[in-house]
Amino acid sequence: MIYRRMFGLPDWQLRDRFHELEQMRRQMDRLFGALTDGSTKKTGSGVFPAINLTESMDNYYLRAELSGVKAEDLDIQTTGKNISISGERKIFDVESNAKYRRRERDAGKFSRIVGLPDYVDSDAVEASLINGILTVVIPKKENAKPRQISIK
Repeated sequence: MIYRRMFGLPDWQLRDRFHELEQMRRQMDRLFGALTDGSTKKTGSGVFPAINLTESMDNYYLRAELSGVKAEDLDIQTTGKNISISGERKIFDVESNAKYRRRERDAGKFSRIVGLPDYVDSDAVEASLINGILTVVIPKKENAKPRQISIK
């Protein structure tokens, strides 16, 4: 404040301008929320299956949540720096004419392609499905593994 008076700078209140922008953003959110009636909001990220990719010195480990999916309904392929998981989740209704009051589990075909940082050894990939968790062990190629370099 003293700085502005000493050097003759205008006394604009920048905080008030940002406050007005924030109010306008809130009004736009309210407007769009009223137009959609909140029915377009989804729980979670909407991506199936949820995947974690971790790495050790020798392998990548891909873990996917696939509850309700059988191993024979899955197709796993590796090419270069990618791994793809595709399949189908089937959900059987108790009655064919039942009305849903809430439906959060979707049925149908899915496909996920995950990019890996380095090339992998496609011939040595192993997968297991235990209790709805798919675990894929993806070995790195020899040239992608870190090497210890000795100093002479």
